[in-house]
Amino acid sequence: MTRFLCLLVLVASSSLLCSADDDHKSHESHEGGVKDSCPLMVKAIDSVRGKPAAGVKLSVMKKQEDASWKEVATGVTGKTGESHHLIGDKDFTEGTYKVRFDTQAYWTKAGITPFHEAAEVVFMAHGAGHKHYHIPMLLSPFFYATGTIVGDAEGH
Repeated sequence: MTRFLCLLVLVASSSLLCSADDDHKSHESHEGGVKDSCPLMVKAIDSVRGKPAAGVKLSVMKKQEDASWKEVATGVTGKTGESHHLIGDKDFTEGTYKVRFDTQAYWTKAGITPFHEAAEVVFMAHGAGHKHYHIPMLLSPFFYATGTIVGDAEGH
């Protein structure tokens, strides 16, 4: 029940707007071009310190037809714990994606030995039409919890 309430607070407190802070100014894509919109945003919260988890390295991968994973974007959470513009609308096509949070490096830098190496979220995107995804992640050295807010592309 406590984990559910923590996740509910996390999801409720997360911003849905892709332009709410300065952590995501004019980010570049994996290929070096400027992103066109914000169909995928992640947020990391440090549950030990009760603040945004800044500096968490991220990677976004897409599952290929042969079941392998191809990295399509990378990023780092900013001072608000958020990372916006990880991938643009034109590159964020229907399929299965994985967002990997490098939690081991984050906790090690804080002087804590974590249980897990990474927190991963695997999800299907756009099965019911083009959507925008907001994935908050509540982090602890010994557990993590996540959820998602899925919205229409026009209404993000």
